[in-house]
Amino acid sequence: MEFSLMRILPSLCLAASLALAPAYADTSTEKAMSLVEQQDALTGSLASQLWEWAEVGYQETKSSGLLQDTLSNEGFEVEAGVAGIPTAFVAEYGSGEPVIAVLAEFDALPGINQSSEPTRQQIDGKHAGQACGHNLFGAGSVSAAIAIRHWLEDTGTTGTIRVYGTPAEEGGSGKVYMTRAGLFDDVDIAMHWHPDDQNSAAANTSLANRSAKFRFHGKSAHAAGAPERGRSALDGVEAFNMMANMLHEHIPQDARIHYVITQGGNAPNVVPDFAEVFYYVRHPEADGVDKIWTRLENAARGAAMGTGTQVDWEVIHGNNPLLVNETLARMMDSKLREAGGITYTAEEKAYAEKLAESFDNPELKIGSQEEIQPFEISLGYGSTDVGDVSWAVPTVGLRTATWVPGTSAHSWQAVAASGMSIGQKGAQLAAEALTLAAVELYQNDNLIDEAWEEFEDKRGPDYEYKSLLGDRDPPLDYRK
Repeated sequence: MEFSLMRILPSLCLAASLALAPAYADTSTEKAMSLVEQQDALTGSLASQLWEWAEVGYQETKSSGLLQDTLSNEGFEVEAGVAGIPTAFVAEYGSGEPVIAVLAEFDALPGINQSSEPTRQQIDGKHAGQACGHNLFGAGSVSAAIAIRHWLEDTGTTGTIRVYGTPAEEGGSGKVYMTRAGLFDDVDIAMHWHPDDQNSAAANTSLANRSAKFRFHGKSAHAAGAPERGRSALDGVEAFNMMANMLHEHIPQDARIHYVITQGGNAPNVVPDFAEVFYYVRHPEADGVDKIWTRLENAARGAAMGTGTQVDWEVIHGNNPLLVNETLARMMDSKLREAGGITYTAEEKAYAEKLAESFDNPELKIGSQEEIQPFEISLGYGSTDVGDVSWAVPTVGLRTATWVPGTSAHSWQAVAASGMSIGQKGAQLAAEALTLAAVELYQNDNLIDEAWEEFEDKRGPDYEYKSLLGDRDPPLDYRK
């Protein structure tokens, strides 16, 4: 019922806002589209270079530097190393209000790599890959910001465009530290996007999450000659994992618990005195994560007690769920439809068909990349540090078909498409939709006011920001 009412009221408000847009909006839109289309080659160049480097969270020195240099050369004032993160930056052009922010990610995922070919081909010596397409994210966002910068100058429009270079989205929560540092406090609207296998500006929320590395400490001994003298840290990890797996039966259906053993010993004939397991907990609400987390910590204590070991843990990251702003989401949906879908060349279609041979029961078929998915409000099961931004400022996003329809994120197929023209076309489409949305916001103060009204109503009058990672410093070495 709550969603039903909220579907109706903001829609009426948005219709009124669009009706109040200045008479020169169509001309401005044409100019903006012309400017962003001119960034197509830059989008491809940036995306290709970030894909080649594939730098993991908080180690994206070259990737961040490339985006900073590109923006600086276009007249942006760049501040590097913000929020205590060497690879985080803020780049700004223009003056006055409104201040429109565009988020840009660029980190890769460790442990997966793939060439840009449509068959499984790993690259020797490469230990990470753009399996979530953040090379495209960073490239598309920067291209959009440059187009918006020229539109502001050419039309004499008052306002500020700001790019936030946000590292370590994959498990590092870079944006949480930037939010916690107050970097979004003077922003009117924040925009983001993400690679996908479909085009959509649906109002999808996300799961809150928290992660930690649980470290067990025991006593080493000869596993055959003197096992009674040892206390296995790996036993502690395995006992902990068993209890966590039993916990699965007794948590809400929309919650998630998953883990990987990152260290478990070095030789079978040595009782390991150290072992480590990396855990994630997810839930639609931050309070839900807290409740499950308390039970998980108790399981770790119990496992240590039962195996005669010691345990400690380090919280690595934590994200709040996305706070959906339907007023902005419906506007973005209209801009995405205006920009259109993606058409493959004959070569790209052949590539897509070859890659699709590796899919198992794909939900989408080749050809759907030409369409825009229906608008809806729904719960997404992923997590993102954009969630924390969305509780600081009204935030809107979209997804574009950077991957062959049917592709799953965090797969070798996603790495492959992110490194060739199909991915780059999706990034360019995102740049176009973001540019059109920014133009609408600069020309339509009523829309911004309505977005803030919805935002403040959903947060509530007594809202106070709480980070799920506490007051810890950024874990700059979490990928080392």
